[in-house]
Amino acid sequence: MKKLLFLLTIFGFVSGCSSTSEIVNSNEADFSYLALGDSYTIGESVPEEQRWPVQLSEQLRARGYKMAAPKIIAKTGWTTGNLLDAIETEINVQRDFDLVSILIGVNNQYQNKSISDYETELNELFRKAINHSRTREKGVFALSIPDYGATPFGEENSEIIGREIDAFNAVFRKVAETYNVAFFNITPISREAKTNPELTADDKLHPSGLMYTYWVDLIIDEVAKKLPEK
Repeated sequence: MKKLLFLLTIFGFVSGCSSTSEIVNSNEADFSYLALGDSYTIGESVPEEQRWPVQLSEQLRARGYKMAAPKIIAKTGWTTGNLLDAIETEINVQRDFDLVSILIGVNNQYQNKSISDYETELNELFRKAINHSRTREKGVFALSIPDYGATPFGEENSEIIGREIDAFNAVFRKVAETYNVAFFNITPISREAKTNPELTADDKLHPSGLMYTYWVDLIIDEVAKKLPEK
């Protein structure tokens, strides 16, 4: 089954299917949003409109916030190191956003990267995210790493995967708290895929659009509070 993830990783790097999503209609929008991550943020195996950052923006628009399309910096297979490199090339150092999200780490775990290196690079990612936020840490939020051990792809090693994901998430939460950044735990929702096949995409590995909707439903109220009054 590792062959499947390897192929998905290579596809992400070669095809560029998860390149950045440029902001559109920015002259008509009041608020901007930067989403940083990996395959979960780019929405591997789901249509663009089902990506959770896109769904989040749509829900905020429904509440009256004039949101620009999210700028997404994410690619299937990326680790924290890959994301750091991409931020340097994708964002002007002076560019600020009203919202900035971080969801990264599953590939550090899958590729057996050091958890201490993950923590070091995560600290740098949070510093960069805060520097690109108009309201500093208030405008930044993080989503925990989903547990792919609950998917058909990961079921044979689900217990090991689950323990390792929990360990990486403990570091993720600690770093977020260090920077006073909101941390949303969506991992329990990801584990519902074990009993609900509708929560997994057709590739048997990534979340479906429905699962992303559940994530957004969980965080929308608190994220909306990060924006100024309409």
